[in-house]
Amino acid sequence: MTGKGEFDVKLTPQPGEDRTLGRLLIDKQFHGALNARSKGEMLSVGTSVKGSAGYVAMEAVNGALHGKSGTFVLQHSGTMNRGEAQLSVTVVPDSGTGELAGLAGKMDIKIAGGKHFYEFDYTLPA
Repeated sequence: MTGKGEFDVKLTPQPGEDRTLGRLLIDKQFHGALNARSKGEMLSVGTSVKGSAGYVAMEAVNGALHGKSGTFVLQHSGTMNRGEAQLSVTVVPDSGTGELAGLAGKMDIKIAGGKHFYEFDYTLPA
């Protein structure tokens, strides 16, 4: 199945001693097929080359997917190689609860016109 929609995101930088490594808190609200809220943490790093960076994040999602309620966790891994993005956002295996137990899938994220959009390809047990 596929679910699509928009999301609002707030990233809050956290203090740290290492200026090359950033730590941020994630607070998201999903709209559309996924009606949920999430909280998470992100680690990011930039380089001296413009357009090159990387990040990893874990995000706990709580809400409803196509009307089925529960929780699950998304794992992010992203890189920018001189402006060319590569992103993987995957459901952590066996992290689904409630009606989302057994959830598996990947989420694609796009940013256009200052808005964030997702397309979530997923499976649930019958």
